[in-house]
Amino acid sequence: MRLIISEKANAAKKIAQFLAEDSVRDGKHRSVPHHTFTWKGEECVSVGLKGHVLNPEYPEEYSNWQKVEPSSLIDAEILKSVSEKGVAEAIRALSKKADSVVIATDFDREGELIGVEALSLSFEANPALMDHVERARFSALTKGEVTRAFEELVEVSRELAAAGEARQDIDLIWGATLTRWVSRATKRYGSAFLSVGRVQSPTLVLISERERERRAFNPEPYWEIEANLRNGEAFGARHAAGRFKDEAVARTAYENMTDVATVTEVKEKSATRPAPTPFNTTGFLTAAANIGISPSRAARLAEDLYTDGYISYPRTDNTVYPKSLDMREVLGQLKRVEGVGEYVDGLLAKGELTPTRGKKETTDHPPIYPTGHVSKNALRDDQWKIYQLVVRRFLATLSEPAKTLRTTVRLESGGEPLVSGGTVVTHEGWLGVYHYGRRADEEMPKLEEGQPVRVEEKEFLAKETQPPSRYGQGRLLRVMEDLGLGTKATRPSIIQNLYDRGYVHDDPVVPTETGMAVARALKDFASEIATHEMTAELERSMDEISEGKTSKDAVVDESRDVLRKVYEHLQSSETEFADIVWDGIREDSILGPCKKCGKNLTIRKAKKSGKRFAGCEGYPDCDQTYSLPPRGEIIPLGTLCDACGSPEIKVVSFGRRPWITCIDMSCPKQQERRQAIAEARAAKEKEAAAKAAEDGDAEGGDGASKKTRAKTTRKKPAAKAAAKPKGAAAKEPVKSTT
Repeated sequence: MRLIISEKANAAKKIAQFLAEDSVRDGKHRSVPHHTFTWKGEECVSVGLKGHVLNPEYPEEYSNWQKVEPSSLIDAEILKSVSEKGVAEAIRALSKKADSVVIATDFDREGELIGVEALSLSFEANPALMDHVERARFSALTKGEVTRAFEELVEVSRELAAAGEARQDIDLIWGATLTRWVSRATKRYGSAFLSVGRVQSPTLVLISERERERRAFNPEPYWEIEANLRNGEAFGARHAAGRFKDEAVARTAYENMTDVATVTEVKEKSATRPAPTPFNTTGFLTAAANIGISPSRAARLAEDLYTDGYISYPRTDNTVYPKSLDMREVLGQLKRVEGVGEYVDGLLAKGELTPTRGKKETTDHPPIYPTGHVSKNALRDDQWKIYQLVVRRFLATLSEPAKTLRTTVRLESGGEPLVSGGTVVTHEGWLGVYHYGRRADEEMPKLEEGQPVRVEEKEFLAKETQPPSRYGQGRLLRVMEDLGLGTKATRPSIIQNLYDRGYVHDDPVVPTETGMAVARALKDFASEIATHEMTAELERSMDEISEGKTSKDAVVDESRDVLRKVYEHLQSSETEFADIVWDGIREDSILGPCKKCGKNLTIRKAKKSGKRFAGCEGYPDCDQTYSLPPRGEIIPLGTLCDACGSPEIKVVSFGRRPWITCIDMSCPKQQERRQAIAEARAAKEKEAAAKAAEDGDAEGGDGASKKTRAKTTRKKPAAKAAAKPKGAAAKEPVKSTT
């Protein structure tokens, strides 16, 4: 029997369906499904993992944060513990019956490591399998791609897996050692610990440094002159000088302008906008961020669409389609996709299809492209948005350039030069399908030189120069890529970690005062982990491991040497480090002024219940208190409620949309909000009840109750526990401190 191990359950099922020469028999080992079928006359069993089956961790004696010296973690033994016991038991049981194994996990560094971890369990159960291992590498869960991969089986890359394991070990060593040190130095334990990570920390420094630039920025005044003109049609114009640095000069120009402007020049210029290049991971995640889907969420959605067979593998650096990709075959799949069918017909009617090419060409995976058709009703709204984004980008890469016409008009009024202009699309090309970010046409009226137009209104505008803009998540991804921070697979989760730990909020990304303080302290006393150079160098070393140029042990030991130096420097600066961080923590705890006495309201915790509340610094003279939401990160906004005058806060909870509220629960706005929530909940319950009744009628009266019972009794998949220490004896996070 041949055992096929894939990364997820639905991938295992699809592989069985694609390869089976007859029917597929579904079975289970306890709760883990597997699928038995015949391929090339041989019995095969396909089983899926749940990602990593082994996790790195320290021995139990290192688990007490307060008693164990953090420096001892640098050279401590790293164990591999089973993270999914049910899956591990299934792999062992099936391996005992197997004659050979095929690893069919995702084809990248992480996927190779997951496959090698599963092999270690197989070899435990059946050592004879060591000489009978092969690897299936595919970039899309389609029948053609999977069949080709199994026809061309290769060897497992131990080097690629070793590179993934090196990153895992280094992240644990650095993250656990420094997170514990910082938590001890600042006396922040339990869920309030302050995480530090090899990639997370330099990313936080990037965000914080931009915020410092903004705060240090000194705005300079300037003045602009704008005018509303009309010649049958209205259009706008501005003074040709642009920004005036001298107010008196600007005022004179403004007063010189008359009620009439004369056209002095009309110029038209055509331009071509080339179609966009194919999506690699960074390009895709940036585009997703631009339509309001965070990188971490977009990565998860893309992974789901990949395992469902609708898009190709979403972790790739490639921006050049391989010659083997049959464009017409892909287009044939997309003809039935809502909203693009007619456009696809137009592409198919063309002769030769010549896709655009990006600058990065690799041989592991193609760029991200759609691999199958799915209807809108079969997906959730967020999945459909991502699927549409990939489909439309693919179609755009096969499309003609767009053409635009730019009209520039120069005028003169009272001796002052004015300029106006507008751009219109004259040939849609790829813009006809990839509409994201497309600007509306700016039509200009038909004007000729010497023609007078009426100046209906003129404006004298006083403005100031603006500080550098904050990083949006999409822009931050590109900066991280340019600096070598993280990998295409890890960058979205690194950014999400910063949100989850309360170091940043909003998009564009705003650091909290705690985040600013941690970044400053690390930069002052642990510069190696605060800058991108060391992290980028380690990423290059891991690439060398995967290429067989160096060993995993050599790279991990070298990183330990660097960490020892960092630790020594931190030890000698513990008091200064803690003072900086606590300044930031205290700043974040100030919510605003007390209405009763004017002193600061701060976040506090009740001694008996542990519940947090807002209390006045003037206590005991002032006993003003407010209840605070029991869960989520509380971020002071520095604003006051226009209804009751209480400080406003933002509450950020993992997995929920952030919300803004004032801290006074008796505020009229709060009562309106609670009523609106109750009405929305009641409407939803009424809608669900009506649908259940409708389903019951459709199924002879009993179907609805069956469906309802199935929903309520189905066991939910266990969520990955957030790696947070609980009390002094908790274990350190493995992934959350990257």
